[in-house]
Amino acid sequence: MAELEIDALVFDVLGTLVDEPAGLRAGIGELDPSLEDSRLEQLLAQWQQHIEREQRRVLDGDRAYVTTEVLDEEAARLVADTAGVEDPAAVARLARSGRRLPPWPDTVAGLAALAERFALVGLSNASRTALLELNAHAGLRWHQALSAEDAHTYKPNPAVYQVAVTVSGRPPERLLMVAAHAWDLRGAQRLGLRTAYVARPVGDPPSPSDRFDVYADDLADLARQLGERSSTARQPAPHRLVQRRTR
Repeated sequence: MAELEIDALVFDVLGTLVDEPAGLRAGIGELDPSLEDSRLEQLLAQWQQHIEREQRRVLDGDRAYVTTEVLDEEAARLVADTAGVEDPAAVARLARSGRRLPPWPDTVAGLAALAERFALVGLSNASRTALLELNAHAGLRWHQALSAEDAHTYKPNPAVYQVAVTVSGRPPERLLMVAAHAWDLRGAQRLGLRTAYVARPVGDPPSPSDRFDVYADDLADLARQLGERSSTARQPAPHRLVQRRTR
């Protein structure tokens, strides 16, 4: 395995550590419990498409930066209008469903294991307020939680990853960006961070041309691989030991 010397892990949150579609799906289901599955999935897609489109407009300079709280409120109103729900209280509850996302089964234990050996930093497109509530709901524990709000843009703009570099006080090559989204890891690579892809059902898989430092099935696999690389880095290479014995 290639040498990988890092001081901190920088984690994407939405999709990587929490199941975002499941949480949004539950929120939409509460809006109208009579919705059929196919209709619910259409409304979920409408929400996701709005968020993706508006964040892209911010990145392209076609819209001034607004937090995810604003975008979630817009998405909730769109979905409610489509579903024919006019109750303002119901729409407000739906807008907050993005802060009630369940963690993946391995997330909490995986973070705890990794925190024994590395500093852990969360780096999310979610606003500061949304990230605080999300962390509490999902039971996520960090040494530091950072929001793209601090950069007034969204990943994969390099300015967002620079926030993690600045706060950590470490050079980018000493940080390992962990995400289930290949686009996120490519953004981190452009700033010089090392990268680890963790497979999730809702992630963005790597393309054949991607070259990430680690490919893991889940957080337990990530911890195992990082442990193996650390052990290898601490030990002299076997051929060097042989050379010393023959001198």
